Parts: sequence; C-alpha cells; structure tokens
Amino acid sequence: MAILDNFIKKVSSGEKKIVLPEGTDERILQAAVLLNEKNIAKPVLVGTPEEIEKSLVKSGIKRDIIEIVNINDSGLINEFAKLYQKQRPNVSEKIALRLLKKPLIFAGMMVASGKVDAMVAGAASTTADVIQAAALTVGYQKNVSSSSSFFIMEMPDGKIFFYADCAVNISPSSEILADIGVATAASYRKLMQDEPLVAFLSFSSKGSASHPDVDKVVRAVEIAKQRDPGTAYDGEFQVDTALSEAVARRKLKEPSRVAGRANILIFPDLDAGNIAYKITQYLAGAKAYGPVLQGFAKPVSDLSRGAKPEDIVAVAAITCLLS
Repeated sequence: MAILDNFIKKVSSGEKKIVLPEGTDERILQAAVLLNEKNIAKPVLVGTPEEIEKSLVKSGIKRDIIEIVNINDSGLINEFAKLYQKQRPNVSEKIALRLLKKPLIFAGMMVASGKVDAMVAGAASTTADVIQAAALTVGYQKNVSSSSSFFIMEMPDGKIFFYADCAVNISPSSEILADIGVATAASYRKLMQDEPLVAFLSFSSKGSASHPDVDKVVRAVEIAKQRDPGTAYDGEFQVDTALSEAVARRKLKEPSRVAGRANILIFPDLDAGNIAYKITQYLAGAKAYGPVLQGFAKPVSDLSRGAKPEDIVAVAAITCLLS
C-alpha cells in the first residue's frame, strides 16, 4: 500500500473538489465521507437533493458534511448549456438542455467549467457511458484523440510500473496505441514526478520477427515520437528486452534509453494488457491500482461496478493528483 499511501499524503490538503454523479449509491456516499474524513478532497454529489438526502439518512450520514448540487438547478443548466454549445457549435440549445438532464453529462460540465477539479463515476454506470460523457464534455488532452486506461502495478520489492491499456481499447490501431503511450507518459509524469520510459511491447524486438502486428507497434512508436518528442518512447520490444538491461544488451544492436529500464509498458491489445496485469498481480504478488481513465483534457476516472468505498477513495485520490 506504500504508493497509495504516498498518493493520499500528496493530495491530503482537501483543496481539490471532486464530483460524484452517482449521488444515491451507498458506496459513493460512504466514500464521500471517507474523502472528507481523510481530508483528501471535497466531494460534491450530483442529483435530486431530496433523493440524495433520503439516501444519506438511510446510510446514517449527516447531511451538512457533503455538498449537494441540484441537477435541476436552472441557473447551472443554462450556464452549462451555453458552454456546451460554445464547445460544439453544431449542437442546438434543445439538445444541450436534454443532455444536461443526464447526471454524467451534468457532472462532466462541472469539470469542464472549472467548478470542480475532477469526476469519478462508474459504480452504477458502464465504462462506455463514463467515457462518452467525458468525451462530450471535457474533451481530450493535447496530442491525444482517444481515451484509454492504465494500471499502477506496485511490485513486492517496491518498484512501480504503469501498464496500459488494460481495460478500454480491444484492438487499437497504431494511432490509438500512440495515444495510449502519450497519455500514459503524461499520467506517469504527473503521479510519479519522474521521467517516463515508455516501451511498446510485441513478440518481436526491433525486427526479430516480421508480421503486420509488429508493423502496427513500430508505427505507433513513430507516431508517439512525432507527437511528443520530449519523451523517451521505444520499441517494438519483447517484454524481457524492455525490463532487463542484460537481455537488451544481447538483443539490441543500438543503444536505447528505454530498453532494460522501462517503467511504462504499452501492450499491443487488450488481450495482452488484461492478461499481463492479472498475471503480475496473482503470480508476482503485485498490487494493482486501477483502471484509471486517461487522455481527457481534465481528470475523469471510471470505477468497477463492484467497487468498495475504499476502492472509490483510492481512485479519487489518484484522479485528484492528475488535476
């Protein structure tokens, strides 16, 4: 739990505001209390006040310790509708107002407008719905045109690796793989305050095998370097080449800043990424934190629908650090 404790310590000023649009879910309410108690962030619940207050009473939580924003507040709705139309001039006022009746969209506009710093949702919503709402409201960060996710893998010896994408993109193109690499590098730099060394993985190391799947990864590396020349991207690498300097020396003809020293592993597809993080978790005894959504202009994160209050607090702390 060392890395998570470190994240909570870094963010424990309580200055960040995080919107939780699933305001009647008991786990969300319990997490909101923990966020307050631990001074991690100021939680803001979105919904109909009467329904949220009923849920608070049912959960035994005092009403006055958590901020509630009324999703039917006409002033906010009109403000957000105008901002949404400014971002998307082809959208009519009628459609904008209709969209803002959805808690995820309303909460996303709270983030987009700067009223809160971040959003966490997904306890009662699908990942697809959370991603769609974030894309429509906060949009994507510079040099990125799609969303993805990463896991923070804390090894038993304390080493930290970021794995991506392990939860969102099933069969990414070279362009989306590059998005994943660039977004994960930015996430790593913010959270770890260290330089990312990004390895794009394959079953081939620098041309040791020939296949269209290898070509896809090679192209992704080229695109990532073009979009973000200040960051160390390299590949295609087999995973031992990415992680072992001794192996890298044997396999590679040219020196590499990344080979043997990678702290970020970009997997070629969701099969590889999902299998890899679970193998690392269950066979190597690593702690896995995530998935954390990334690629958006402002922080939005998803939750497992089986998330416990403690899981929600962990994701909220990480998300606040990304703001």
